[in-house]
Amino acid sequence: MPLEEKQQDRREFITDAVRTTGVVAVVGSGGFLAGRRTEGEPMVWQLDPDKCTACGNCATYCVLDVSAVKCFNAFDMCGFCDICTGYFEMDYKSLDTAAENQACPTGAILREFVEEKSGQRYYEYTIDEPLCIGCGKCVEGCALMNGSLYLQVEHDRCLDCNECAIATACPTEAFYRVPASQAEILKRRAATVLNARGKQMERVAGDDESKRREADALLARTAKQRDWREKQALEDANRRPSDG
Repeated sequence: MPLEEKQQDRREFITDAVRTTGVVAVVGSGGFLAGRRTEGEPMVWQLDPDKCTACGNCATYCVLDVSAVKCFNAFDMCGFCDICTGYFEMDYKSLDTAAENQACPTGAILREFVEEKSGQRYYEYTIDEPLCIGCGKCVEGCALMNGSLYLQVEHDRCLDCNECAIATACPTEAFYRVPASQAEILKRRAATVLNARGKQMERVAGDDESKRREADALLARTAKQRDWREKQALEDANRRPSDG
């Protein structure tokens, strides 16, 4: 079955639009602006998942005992695979939930059977956030398949340090200050998929005000991502040394 068809089927089990991308933006206070303050608006630290290499620094450099960086699952990108490379160790002994078969060192990923269809078994993977240490092992494994698992700063835990130790240690400079009203950075592909779903919801909403509001919220969310990406690209271009 084509991937997009599988994902559409799986969405029958995933109706919560917020949970679709996994990030509930609990906004922290503003502080150091890393040279990128939006006029008068508090800024918060966030991680660009498209730059993240799952190096593990988020787990070891955060000043908290347990990192404020957590894994999330972009369900619209997830293949709900039986053999999930984000869940299982590469040398797993069997496809079960035994600790020795799991890639996550703390067992923070919950695997739940969804359905069996055309001989294929599908599973939903959710994150037990208190257990997640932000090590990125699952993200690294998932990148071999659909790449739906990604890391984000959880703002109700983040201390919003002026000089974030993770940002300093990040080898790809993936940490940014973003407006508190945005609070999240979606993968480009996730934003594209969500925007398409929002437009589809808008087309079929008809006179149902509740569905229209849900579609509008989803489209507004992806619009923020697009605006931030465009602004970021412009700032990056301005920082590059000019030719000659």
